[in-house]
Amino acid sequence: MRGLRRTRWAATAASAWVQCAAGGSYCFGVYSEALKASQGFDQSSLDHVAFFKDLGANVGLLSGLLASWAPLGLRRPWLVLLAGAAQSLAGYLPIWLAVTGAIRQPPAMLICLCMLVAAHAQTFYNTADVVTAVENFPDRRGTVIGIMKGFLGLSGAILVQLYHTFFDGKPSCFILMLAALPSSLSLILMYFVEVCPKTDRGAYDKKFLDAFSLIALCLAGYLMLVIIGQSFYIKIPSTIQFAIFVVLMVLLGSLFSIVMKADAESKALDEIISDERVALVGDKKNDGETATSGSGSELVPSGENLNLLQAMGKIDFWLLFFAMSCGMGSGLATVNNISQIGSSLGYAASKTSTLVSLWSIWNFLGRFSAGYVSDYFLRKNCISRPFFIAITLVFMSIGHLTIASGITGSLYIGSILVGMCYGAQWSLMPSITSEIFGLTHFGTIFNTVAIASPTGSYILSVRVVGYVYDMESVDGHACMGKHCFALSFGIMSAVCFIGSAVAFWLSFRSRKFYRQVIYARLQND
Repeated sequence: MRGLRRTRWAATAASAWVQCAAGGSYCFGVYSEALKASQGFDQSSLDHVAFFKDLGANVGLLSGLLASWAPLGLRRPWLVLLAGAAQSLAGYLPIWLAVTGAIRQPPAMLICLCMLVAAHAQTFYNTADVVTAVENFPDRRGTVIGIMKGFLGLSGAILVQLYHTFFDGKPSCFILMLAALPSSLSLILMYFVEVCPKTDRGAYDKKFLDAFSLIALCLAGYLMLVIIGQSFYIKIPSTIQFAIFVVLMVLLGSLFSIVMKADAESKALDEIISDERVALVGDKKNDGETATSGSGSELVPSGENLNLLQAMGKIDFWLLFFAMSCGMGSGLATVNNISQIGSSLGYAASKTSTLVSLWSIWNFLGRFSAGYVSDYFLRKNCISRPFFIAITLVFMSIGHLTIASGITGSLYIGSILVGMCYGAQWSLMPSITSEIFGLTHFGTIFNTVAIASPTGSYILSVRVVGYVYDMESVDGHACMGKHCFALSFGIMSAVCFIGSAVAFWLSFRSRKFYRQVIYARLQND
């Protein structure tokens, strides 16, 4: 890292790397069988562990409070990353010791708590990276949130490639890596993850953010080709797998080449601006003029900077929370049951495994494109972001109906629609939160809204999907046929349609605010 300065670009690249290692909760399927066998769990016990994983990965209130803590007016994102690193170690290390037999078999509840702590670390990494990115690029918040959330969405696929390259067939070693890799990366890179002074360089910012976006798209495309290619082979030779990993590292390393180029151009711009300011000051001294008149009164006010309790007192908060419960909850319920859906429809195990792997790609595309597209239309046509939330819920409703139909190829098409819309909502929700409720307590508020995901998932996955599946099963045997999930996904389609109506209501309520505050501010930048 020698030669890199602490700039907004270095912070963005460092945050992207941390995000790429932060998605350990997405890789539960890699080591779940080893955990089940070593601890003597039945399926119900393993499902409890998975529930605690989802709970930890989606309830980030503590990380938000720590990110909002700003003594002397200075935030401490490095402290949030440090807390995340400590939780990764504290959570995954006991699980690794239990799976390897290094310690006596612990109670199931203790494994659940360790998984909760390990997954909870993800919220600290994510909060530090997203909050820092938004504060560094407040006028491109949709784009930078899309980039950060996109890399987090890809992290599961990246970590699986690491597993295939170095630990294939050794899930216990993979658990140890999940403890060490995100922790060590956070400690190495947290120096660069910092809120830097804002500069008024709109076109300059867009140019290099587009470069980050291009690398993210190339990375997603590459991983998609790799995943599809691996689905056709039972065992890939180690040399080919290592070459796949090398190309992956080259793509990720290219982020820092963008940082170096941005720094070089920034230095040149700073020198030009400095010379212009010297000349301007000289001219003003000669003319005896001042430049203070009207400088402050014409600024467009930003959104309210509310704390959590104040935000929860607003109807907009609960409209957003309800819409996210419908969207994120049904999306999480889909991915949690996608293997069982494939089995009930007669898909081969290899095909359902590929569907699970490709989910991270659709998730990324949704996260990335929603941030970029919503930024574009907000700047060009003053279309508010809640409108895009409503549109994603409409398409998610169509995706659930497609899966419910059970026709040939329905699971492929439906999973693409649901996966992309689910990812889009994870990008749009933080952007909306920061705009409507302000940046001061942004981390706390968006992590509270994110609780909608496990809340909706519990209701829809356990109380709807699980109940209907058990009702359709005969004598406790596995259910086979499209009727197994048709009713439950029909219900989730209706839920998403209701959620879209609520999101359209939020869009209608906030249209004046977006036009008079957000759009006006963007036009003045």
